[in-house]
Amino acid sequence: MSLALREVPAAALKSAATIRERCRNIAAAATAGQSRHFGIDRARLDDTAALVAAVTRRRYPDLDVPYHSRWRHFETGGIDRKEELDRALEGRSIADRGRAHVDLTVASVLLDAGAGAAWSFVEAESGQRYMRSEGLAVASFRAFMRGAFSARRDDPLRVDASALAAIDTATLASLFQAGTANPLLGLEGRAALLRRLGSALVAQRDAFGNSARPGALLDTLTAQGTRRAVSASTLLETLLDSLGSIWSSGSALDGTPLGDVWRHPHAGGSGPTADWVPLHKLSQWLAYSLFEPFEWAGIAVTGGDQLTALPEYRNGGLLLDAGVLQLVDAADGARTWNVGDELVVEWRALTVALIDELAPRVRARLAAPALPLACILEGGTWAAGRELAAKLRAGNPPLSIDSDGTVF
Repeated sequence: MSLALREVPAAALKSAATIRERCRNIAAAATAGQSRHFGIDRARLDDTAALVAAVTRRRYPDLDVPYHSRWRHFETGGIDRKEELDRALEGRSIADRGRAHVDLTVASVLLDAGAGAAWSFVEAESGQRYMRSEGLAVASFRAFMRGAFSARRDDPLRVDASALAAIDTATLASLFQAGTANPLLGLEGRAALLRRLGSALVAQRDAFGNSARPGALLDTLTAQGTRRAVSASTLLETLLDSLGSIWSSGSALDGTPLGDVWRHPHAGGSGPTADWVPLHKLSQWLAYSLFEPFEWAGIAVTGGDQLTALPEYRNGGLLLDAGVLQLVDAADGARTWNVGDELVVEWRALTVALIDELAPRVRARLAAPALPLACILEGGTWAAGRELAAKLRAGNPPLSIDSDGTVF
C-alpha cells in the first residue's frame, strides 16, 4: 500500500486485522454484560461445533472441503459450469482465462446480496429453478455467458466498464427474470452498484493495467506476472482501495466512502477511526471467491485465515438459532432493522468474533487441525446456518433486515 494511502485515516479500516480487532472489542463488551442487544452463551459453542462438524462430514465425507466461494454456487444442481466456461475459453492463454474468471467472479459476487424468499430463476439450459444465492449465481453466470457485461461483440466472456455503465434496473430485471410476480430484493441497488463498478474501473484504469475490466486485477496484483503469490490481506486491501468508491452505505470519514463500516460504541480504536467497526462482507466474500481463479492462473494465495468469517445472516443466524447468541429483548426478533442499526452492526461483529472461537472446536471435532477458515465456512457454518433456518423459518433469517442489495 502506498504512503499516501497510509496517511488517510480511513485506510486503517480496510485491514482484515482491524475487522477482527474491532469485532473482538464488541464481543468483549457483550461478554461483560455491556450490550443492550445480545447475551453470549459460550457453553453452547461445543454443541454448535458438533453440529457444524456433522454437516461438514455429511457434505464432504472425505473432508476434502473446498473454499467458501461463489464458485460453489456455480456448481449448483450438479452442473459443472466452470467446465462450460473453460470450453468457451479454449485456446486462450492461462492469463486470459484467469482474467475472464476474475471478471465473472467480481460481477457475480457484487450481485450476491440477499435475494429474498419470493424470487427464483429458471435456467433455460438445464430447465432447473434456483433460488437465493444459487439463483443469483446462475443468473449472473448466464448473463456473463451471453455477453451482457461485455462491450465487445467478438469477445462476450468479459466485463467492461462501458457495458456496466449501461445497465439499468430494467436491464437487470430482464437478465434476472425479476418482476412483479417474481420480486428480487434490492434490484435498483444492484443495478446502481454495477454502474458504480464501471465508474470505479474507469477511474482505476492505470492501476488496472490500462484496462477498465475487473480481470486486470490479476495483472495488478502479480505485477504483470512477475509475482507468483499474493496474500489474502493484500488481496482484500487492494479490492477495497480500487473499488471502494462503489459502496454507498452512507458511512464516510473525512469525505472518504467507507462502505460496509459502521459505528458502534464498543468498537474501540483511537483517533479518527474510533468507534468504527469495518465488516466488508461483500469485499471479503469477493476475496474468498478469488482464491480459486488466482490459483487456476498459477498464483498462490497465502494467509487465507487473515480474512474473517463473513458477517451475514447465515453465519449470524447459526449463532442465534444454536443459542450461542441470545436477544436481550425477544421482541427485537419481530422487528425489521436497517443495516446501520446498532443491533445489526453488533450481531454481525459478534458473528465474526464468535466464529473465530467456534473454528478451533470444529477442527477438533473433525480431527483436521489445519482446515482453513474458508473451508470451515463452506463445510460448515454457512450450510449449518441455512439448514437451521430451513427447519425453523422456511429458510428465512432470524432477524429481518431492510437491505438495498449492497450489504446483505
